[in-house]
Amino acid sequence: MKLRTTNFKLRSYPVDAVRRDSQFAIRNLKLPRAFTLIEIMVVIAIIGLVAAMGMPSIIKAVQKEGMRKALGDFQDVCFTARERAIFSHQKTSVLIHPAQGDFSVDGAAAGTTSHGKAVASTLPDGIKFAMLDIFRQDYLESDWARIFFYPDGTCDETVVVLLGRGESEKITLDYATATPIVSDVNQ
Repeated sequence: MKLRTTNFKLRSYPVDAVRRDSQFAIRNLKLPRAFTLIEIMVVIAIIGLVAAMGMPSIIKAVQKEGMRKALGDFQDVCFTARERAIFSHQKTSVLIHPAQGDFSVDGAAAGTTSHGKAVASTLPDGIKFAMLDIFRQDYLESDWARIFFYPDGTCDETVVVLLGRGESEKITLDYATATPIVSDVNQ
Protein backbone atom coordinates (compact mmCIF):
# COMPACT_ATOMS: atom_id res chain seq x y z
CA MET A 1 0.00 0.00 0.00
CA LYS A 2 1.29 3.38 -0.99
CA LEU A 3 0.92 6.49 1.10
CA ARG A 4 -0.04 9.53 -0.74
CA THR A 5 1.97 12.67 -0.11
CA THR A 6 1.06 16.20 -1.03
CA ASN A 7 3.19 18.62 -2.88
CA PHE A 8 4.35 20.62 0.08
CA LYS A 9 7.41 22.73 -0.39
CA LEU A 10 9.13 24.37 2.49
CA ARG A 11 10.01 27.88 1.58
CA SER A 12 13.10 29.28 2.97
CA TYR A 13 14.18 32.87 2.80
CA PRO A 14 17.72 33.99 2.52
CA VAL A 15 19.13 35.32 5.79
CA ASP A 16 19.57 38.78 4.31
CA ALA A 17 15.85 38.99 3.45
CA VAL A 18 14.75 38.66 7.08
CA ARG A 19 16.30 41.41 9.12
CA ARG A 20 15.47 42.44 12.63
CA ASP A 21 14.00 45.72 11.53
CA SER A 22 11.79 44.35 8.76
CA GLN A 23 8.00 44.06 9.08
CA PHE A 24 8.18 40.29 8.87
CA ALA A 25 10.54 40.06 11.82
CA ILE A 26 8.48 42.45 13.96
CA ARG A 27 5.27 40.58 13.21
CA ASN A 28 6.73 37.26 14.29
CA LEU A 29 8.59 38.63 17.28
CA LYS A 30 7.28 36.91 20.44
CA LEU A 31 6.61 39.44 23.19
CA PRO A 32 5.45 38.54 26.69
CA ARG A 33 1.69 39.02 27.19
CA ALA A 34 0.57 41.81 29.55
CA PHE A 35 -2.46 43.91 30.45
CA THR A 36 -2.77 47.36 28.98
CA LEU A 37 -3.13 50.44 31.15
CA ILE A 38 -6.74 50.89 30.00
CA GLU A 39 -7.68 47.35 31.08
CA ILE A 40 -6.14 47.85 34.52
CA MET A 41 -7.94 51.20 34.94
CA VAL A 42 -11.31 49.64 34.00
CA VAL A 43 -10.83 46.85 36.54
CA ILE A 44 -9.88 49.33 39.29
CA ALA A 45 -12.95 51.46 38.45
CA ILE A 46 -15.24 48.42 38.73
CA ILE A 47 -13.70 47.41 42.07
CA GLY A 48 -14.16 50.99 43.34
CA LEU A 49 -17.80 51.04 42.23
CA VAL A 50 -18.58 47.71 43.93
CA ALA A 51 -16.82 48.86 47.13
CA ALA A 52 -18.76 52.13 47.13
CA MET A 53 -22.07 50.28 46.78
CA GLY A 54 -21.24 47.86 49.62
CA MET A 55 -19.79 50.40 52.06
CA PRO A 56 -23.09 51.42 53.76
CA SER A 57 -23.88 47.77 54.52
CA ILE A 58 -20.40 47.18 55.91
CA ILE A 59 -20.59 50.27 58.13
CA LYS A 60 -24.04 49.27 59.43
CA ALA A 61 -22.80 45.76 60.24
CA VAL A 62 -19.79 47.08 62.15
CA GLN A 63 -21.56 49.83 64.10
CA LYS A 64 -23.27 48.77 67.27
CA GLU A 65 -26.43 50.63 68.13
CA GLY A 66 -29.77 49.83 69.69
CA MET A 67 -30.40 46.19 70.52
CA ARG A 68 -27.07 45.02 69.05
CA LYS A 69 -25.18 47.40 71.34
CA ALA A 70 -27.20 46.33 74.39
CA LEU A 71 -26.61 42.64 73.68
CA GLY A 72 -22.91 43.14 72.97
CA ASP A 73 -22.35 45.23 76.11
CA PHE A 74 -24.19 42.77 78.37
CA GLN A 75 -22.21 39.86 76.93
CA ASP A 76 -18.94 41.78 77.37
CA VAL A 77 -19.74 42.55 81.02
CA CYS A 78 -20.53 38.89 81.69
CA PHE A 79 -17.36 37.68 79.94
CA THR A 80 -15.27 40.19 81.90
CA ALA A 81 -16.80 39.13 85.23
CA ARG A 82 -16.19 35.45 84.42
CA GLU A 83 -12.61 36.22 83.41
CA ARG A 84 -11.93 38.17 86.62
CA ALA A 85 -13.40 35.42 88.79
CA ILE A 86 -11.26 32.74 87.18
CA PHE A 87 -7.99 34.70 87.12
CA SER A 88 -8.31 36.22 90.60
CA HIS A 89 -9.63 32.99 92.18
CA GLN A 90 -12.35 35.07 93.87
CA LYS A 91 -16.09 35.36 93.45
CA THR A 92 -16.99 38.32 91.20
CA SER A 93 -20.39 39.82 90.54
CA VAL A 94 -22.26 41.84 87.96
CA LEU A 95 -24.38 44.56 89.56
CA ILE A 96 -27.58 45.44 87.67
CA HIS A 97 -29.91 48.38 88.32
CA PRO A 98 -33.00 47.43 86.28
CA ALA A 99 -34.84 50.75 86.68
CA GLN A 100 -31.85 52.81 85.49
CA GLY A 101 -30.87 50.25 82.86
CA ASP A 102 -27.24 50.04 83.89
CA PHE A 103 -25.02 47.07 84.68
CA SER A 104 -21.36 46.67 85.58
CA VAL A 105 -18.74 44.33 86.93
CA ASP A 106 -18.66 45.04 90.67
CA GLY A 107 -16.59 48.14 91.34
CA ALA A 108 -16.36 49.42 87.72
CA ALA A 109 -17.44 52.90 86.65
CA ALA A 110 -20.06 53.34 83.91
CA GLY A 111 -18.77 53.34 80.34
CA THR A 112 -15.36 51.83 81.13
CA THR A 113 -13.68 49.10 79.10
CA SER A 114 -11.00 46.49 79.71
CA HIS A 115 -9.10 44.90 76.82
CA GLY A 116 -11.73 46.22 74.38
CA LYS A 117 -14.65 44.75 76.34
CA ALA A 118 -17.24 46.74 78.26
CA VAL A 119 -16.87 46.54 82.04
CA ALA A 120 -19.81 48.82 82.75
CA SER A 121 -22.57 50.07 80.50
CA THR A 122 -26.04 51.55 80.29
CA LEU A 123 -28.77 50.29 77.98
CA PRO A 124 -29.21 52.49 74.87
CA ASP A 125 -32.27 54.76 74.58
CA GLY A 126 -35.42 52.78 73.85
CA ILE A 127 -34.04 49.51 75.24
CA LYS A 128 -35.10 48.25 78.67
CA PHE A 129 -35.07 45.13 80.81
CA ALA A 130 -38.29 43.15 80.29
CA MET A 131 -37.24 40.25 82.53
CA LEU A 132 -34.43 39.70 85.01
CA ASP A 133 -34.55 36.27 86.64
CA ILE A 134 -31.73 34.96 88.84
CA PHE A 135 -32.32 31.42 90.11
CA ARG A 136 -35.92 31.79 88.88
CA GLN A 137 -36.51 34.78 91.16
CA ASP A 138 -37.78 37.93 89.44
CA TYR A 139 -35.58 40.98 90.16
CA LEU A 140 -37.11 43.33 87.58
CA GLU A 141 -38.86 45.48 90.22
CA SER A 142 -35.87 45.46 92.60
CA ASP A 143 -33.53 48.41 93.03
CA TRP A 144 -30.56 46.20 92.18
CA ALA A 145 -29.62 42.60 91.47
CA ARG A 146 -26.33 40.67 91.48
CA ILE A 147 -25.20 37.81 89.29
CA PHE A 148 -22.26 35.97 90.86
CA PHE A 149 -19.44 34.42 88.84
CA TYR A 150 -17.30 31.81 90.60
CA PRO A 151 -13.59 30.87 90.26
CA ASP A 152 -14.49 27.43 88.84
CA GLY A 153 -16.02 29.13 85.76
CA THR A 154 -19.67 28.80 86.80
CA CYS A 155 -22.28 31.45 87.60
CA ASP A 156 -25.78 31.96 88.95
CA GLU A 157 -28.52 30.68 86.66
CA THR A 158 -29.80 33.82 84.95
CA VAL A 159 -32.28 34.77 82.24
CA VAL A 160 -32.45 38.36 80.97
CA VAL A 161 -34.89 39.66 78.36
CA LEU A 162 -34.23 42.97 76.66
CA LEU A 163 -37.10 44.81 74.95
CA GLY A 164 -37.11 47.81 72.66
CA ARG A 165 -38.07 49.22 69.28
CA GLY A 166 -40.19 46.25 68.31
CA GLU A 167 -37.43 43.75 69.12
CA SER A 168 -36.91 41.46 72.07
CA GLU A 169 -33.94 39.22 72.80
CA LYS A 170 -33.27 36.70 75.53
CA ILE A 171 -29.86 36.24 77.14
CA THR A 172 -29.42 33.05 79.13
CA LEU A 173 -26.33 32.59 81.27
CA ASP A 174 -25.33 28.96 81.15
CA TYR A 175 -24.63 28.21 84.80
CA ALA A 176 -22.08 25.46 84.00
CA THR A 177 -19.86 27.58 81.74
CA ALA A 178 -21.01 31.12 82.67
CA THR A 179 -21.27 32.05 79.01
CA PRO A 180 -24.15 34.22 77.78
CA ILE A 181 -26.30 32.68 75.06
CA VAL A 182 -28.48 35.03 72.99
CA SER A 183 -31.66 33.59 71.54
CA ASP A 184 -35.16 34.51 70.48
CA VAL A 185 -37.56 35.13 73.38
CA ASN A 186 -39.80 32.25 72.30
CA GLN A 187 -37.02 29.66 72.62
